Amino acid sequence: MRKVLLLVFVFVGMLLHHEAWSQQRQISGKVISGEDNDPLPGVNVVIKGTTRGAITDLDGNYTIQADQNETIVFSFVGFTTQEVVVGNRGTIDITLSPDSKTLGEVVVVGYGSTTKGDLTGNIASVKGEALSTVPVPNFQEALQGRMAGVFVESSSGKLGEGVKIRVRGTTSISGGNDPLYVIDGIPMTTSGGIGYYNPLADINFNDVESFEVLKDASAAAIYGARAANGVVLITTKSGAKGKTKFNVGIQRGVSSPTRLREFLNTSEYVELMREAGYNYDRLNFGTDPINNPSDYPGSELEFVDSRLDRYSGWADWRTGEVDTDWQREAFNPGAGTLNVNFSASGGDDKTRFFFSGAYDKQDGILIRNDFERISGRLNLDHTVSSKFLIGANFGLSRTQNNRLADDNQFNNPIQLVALAPITPIRDLNGQLYDRPTTTYYNNLIDSENAQWLNTSFRNITNIFGEYKLLEDLKFRSEFGVDIMNQNEEQFFGSRTNLGLSTNGYARSRWTRIFNYNTNNYFSYNKVFNSVHNFEAIAGMSFQKSDRYFTFVEGQEFPLDELRTLQSAAEITGGASNITNFSFLSYFSRVNYKYAEKYLATLSARVDGSSRFGENNKYGFFPAASVGWIVSEESFLKGNDQLSLLKFRASYGLTGNAEIGDFDHLGLYGSASYALIPGLRPTQIPNPNLTWERTAQLNFGLEFALFRDRITGEFDFYDKNTTDLLLNVPIPATSGFNIQRQNIGRMQNYGFEIVLNSVNVAKQNFTWNTSVNFARNINRVRELAPGQTSIPPSSSRFLNGVFIDQSIGVFYGPAYAGVDPANGDALYYANAERTETTNDYNEAERMFVGDPNPKFFGGITNNFTFKNFDLSVMFQGVYGNDIFDGGGGFFAANGDWFDNSTRDQMRRWQNPGDITDIPQARLGECNGCNASSRYISDGSYLRLRTLTFGYTLTSSQLEKLKLTSVRIFFTGQNLLTFTNYRGWDPEVNADYLADNIFQGNDFYSAPQARIFSLGLNVGF
Repeated sequence: MRKVLLLVFVFVGMLLHHEAWSQQRQISGKVISGEDNDPLPGVNVVIKGTTRGAITDLDGNYTIQADQNETIVFSFVGFTTQEVVVGNRGTIDITLSPDSKTLGEVVVVGYGSTTKGDLTGNIASVKGEALSTVPVPNFQEALQGRMAGVFVESSSGKLGEGVKIRVRGTTSISGGNDPLYVIDGIPMTTSGGIGYYNPLADINFNDVESFEVLKDASAAAIYGARAANGVVLITTKSGAKGKTKFNVGIQRGVSSPTRLREFLNTSEYVELMREAGYNYDRLNFGTDPINNPSDYPGSELEFVDSRLDRYSGWADWRTGEVDTDWQREAFNPGAGTLNVNFSASGGDDKTRFFFSGAYDKQDGILIRNDFERISGRLNLDHTVSSKFLIGANFGLSRTQNNRLADDNQFNNPIQLVALAPITPIRDLNGQLYDRPTTTYYNNLIDSENAQWLNTSFRNITNIFGEYKLLEDLKFRSEFGVDIMNQNEEQFFGSRTNLGLSTNGYARSRWTRIFNYNTNNYFSYNKVFNSVHNFEAIAGMSFQKSDRYFTFVEGQEFPLDELRTLQSAAEITGGASNITNFSFLSYFSRVNYKYAEKYLATLSARVDGSSRFGENNKYGFFPAASVGWIVSEESFLKGNDQLSLLKFRASYGLTGNAEIGDFDHLGLYGSASYALIPGLRPTQIPNPNLTWERTAQLNFGLEFALFRDRITGEFDFYDKNTTDLLLNVPIPATSGFNIQRQNIGRMQNYGFEIVLNSVNVAKQNFTWNTSVNFARNINRVRELAPGQTSIPPSSSRFLNGVFIDQSIGVFYGPAYAGVDPANGDALYYANAERTETTNDYNEAERMFVGDPNPKFFGGITNNFTFKNFDLSVMFQGVYGNDIFDGGGGFFAANGDWFDNSTRDQMRRWQNPGDITDIPQARLGECNGCNASSRYISDGSYLRLRTLTFGYTLTSSQLEKLKLTSVRIFFTGQNLLTFTNYRGWDPEVNADYLADNIFQGNDFYSAPQARIFSLGLNVGF
């Protein structure tokens, strides 16, 4: 009987066990953030009371086996833990409410994404939405003042030119210093264009979801050999499941220069020039031609009068009947901006899409300068099955830029200020005056008799596929291309400066850059025992870029109306060349998180490049970092006063490969002798040439106070770059003068502060503030053996390189003012500045300024009142100096017939005069040489962006049958506070701009002040 009962109990137990097992089923769903509705990767999904668990993938999706009576626990750092009973549901979607906003923010990292809470490196992030109404042609300018440690500077107010970006300082003397730009996984083409054209201006930043800047080694080392200058990750928008949403926007604005300079009018000009001639005669010959002109024929003053007669054309300078404001002629009174954009996004469970089109037009503040961009984008992703995802991002654009000459060329519009105010613009027949009537070339002629059009066609496209091999293991493959076709057509007619002697001149330049890249990598996510969170990626990348360049030029045109080279009677030149480079890379990263509070990251990349010598083709770039979320410890968890306290530290190596494609090779160039072709050596080989290596140490602190009312970060870093890629002098017996070698060391160190505050948070009124502040100290520590400096290479400029000084420091004579006794310009004759001399050649050379800022940052205040919103951003730079190289011409106290700035009227005139402007002397260069006289403080504080908007209420939208309507006003560069004497303190003359030549102004256009109105409509 007992055996029978035992068998019955065993049978019943098996039935019960089978019933319980049969009730377990697959539960799936998606976890999103309640803060911004973005997917949350890395969320722990655990069956309560068990060790069964899963982790959400990059799209926030999860799958787990569970019984209907069991409870699923969703937990994630920075969000409130949520528990859900399974019940009869097969799909459970969860929205987690943020507990600490700082930790819950999703950011993009190399080859993936994570949350702010899981970061152990330093990444600055800006959402594309914050930049969508900024009326500038490229996103680099829009980023200005928004990221700690990211210094952004436009070279001038010319449209379409390059923008200088430095992430934690300058690391190289001869190599590149720009960050690596990666858009949707593709390393972008950012150089190789024609002239100073900026390839990044081809990107419509209305299509961008977010910008992330990887700053420290832990964040950037996954990009290895090209990450020493930081990495900018650009993620474009994608579609989301739901009803199709449409958005249309239009923005129209007007532009003007932020600042004008004061130049002499006719009476002041005549007074200064005649005085300069008189002083020359009196000092050199003891004559008095003003009071006794008939006794001194051929005097300098007579020469001045004859020149004034010539420059006044049909007018009489003695009566002052002409007073031309040439500066006004340089600027475009019709300058303005227009942006029209359209987008649609949506999708279902299978397919999501984002589509956009945009038209951008800017008429520059300088005459003959405008910029036009037409762009389109289509981003698609399709879920083939629960395991297989495919997608593609297509981006196309055409950019046209009517360009201008370099800052140092006479046909640069601002050079018009050199013309005499006594000169009429046109003669009595209506023709524009030119030399010899004008002091220099009247480049208004270019407006009627020349054209300079640069056209770029850009295709940035990538396709990808992702396959789930196992529950926790995925493989992703990406292939992308960045194709840039650029053409520049120049024509200068028979009346222009360039075409005058050749009866017209034309040049056509063409370049095509085909850049393709593939990434293939595995990603693994797993949670062990509910407390060990393990993530890893490993893969390879290959990139190759081919550049083709051709140009042809000709002259002798039958008519100025025939402007293509087909009409040229003589083809005078032409050339073509091909260049390329490639990278083969292997990378890996491992993230580990224990108990939601202890973090560690290890990453490594091996890069091989065609740019380096046979003995050093490959480099290894590892990085490690740790983090501790102290606020998750039991003694702080739940503390309302300190909701977040996180420490992190990192150390790693990154590299710089931005040099010429063939600097390591022995090169030969073509040559001819007696019409016999031949070869000649042009470059000495260096098979040992390798990367610049930057080792960076970073300590960071993140905090949140009073339930996130105040949040912030503080970082200290130390970057040391060794094996600088320098052009080093070598013995002439080798047959060469220089060779590219790995020699030298440079250091950048400093700190960054980010503070965010919720000042007011009421139902109808909010006020938030965000502040970023950075200090970077740059020092050159070593050069070639025995070399202590690279002195200024030009007598007209002062930048040089010196050990233990900042790169590009100004070095030259220090101006000591004016001798009150005789009006001579004085310079300091010793380093102690206790003795002076009026001999420029005897002046002591010393450090007289530094173009590198001591501090820079930005502050943004955002307000909302009911349906009104206001955003005000100030951006500033402090402690940098600017050398105004043009001062030697227009601030030279009457040295020649250039028109002068009005401050020259306070020149020395009589013994005992105390002033900083020497006596006016024609042709004597009394103080016009390059010295600290033309250096001034370049610090400034600028109201960079102000936006005021109104969003229609729900009831208003319901009547219009629309989902959103916003009307807004945006102002750019509205106010500038500075002591700089030039046009604009944000300047870096284009023809000089490089690693060493910084902080120079040479007839460089000011930035544009823009007022614009806009309308966005959603439906």
